[in-house]
Amino acid sequence: MTARAVGRMSRRNERKRRALGQHYLTDKSVVDLMVQKAEITKGKRVLEIGTGTGVVTRELCGVASSVEGFELDEENYLTTEALELEGLTLHREDAFAVSRDFDVLVSSLPYSESSNFVEWLAKLRYDRAVILLQKDFAEKLLAKPGEERYRAVSVISQISSRVEIVRQVGRESFDPPPKVSSVLVVVTPRNQILAERIHLVKLLFSQKRKRLAGALKSLGLELPNGDSLLLSHRVERLSAEEVEGVVGMLKPL
Repeated sequence: MTARAVGRMSRRNERKRRALGQHYLTDKSVVDLMVQKAEITKGKRVLEIGTGTGVVTRELCGVASSVEGFELDEENYLTTEALELEGLTLHREDAFAVSRDFDVLVSSLPYSESSNFVEWLAKLRYDRAVILLQKDFAEKLLAKPGEERYRAVSVISQISSRVEIVRQVGRESFDPPPKVSSVLVVVTPRNQILAERIHLVKLLFSQKRKRLAGALKSLGLELPNGDSLLLSHRVERLSAEEVEGVVGMLKPL
């Protein structure tokens, strides 16, 4: 293959990675911090979603007795597999589509999967998760009622977990560099949420500009013995705790 052909292939691969939201972490200091914040101790079951080229996977296998890794991209899967890391069980599957028990989760998954990831994690039991996220998305998770970034995913995250930003991660820490800034977050669980309640939260926020009474009426739902003051609040002004209470009592009209 000529140098020109190699260059064309490299550009095609970079465009593909950008289109899929694939930006590979190359900053060793961030990798080391991810492993440190994972607080992996003896016997902990470690799960990595999106092994990429195996940069983080290698370090996880250095401290954990066993690691389960999931990677959908064939090229990435083969690259990680070729490392022949001791203790690694690698799957070319969608981690969100299978049932796996784990204690610690580490991930630098494509940013396009962030919302799916939050909903998936909210339904599970685990000790902690260490994740690289787009800065704008992390700010949505931490947004307060009434703020522009406050969405259904904010409520789902705040009901189910505590999210702490532990480091800003620059664009230069990735290859290819993303167009957005990133942050490293540590997530610790609070409550599991049933899939039906996640669905109800999303339904409510599809009517977020309406007052709660109007939103429920539009959705064909009612709140038995509903607080009249609460019903007068706009959905986007309800705290995560208030939304949690509402969806726990909702019934069809």
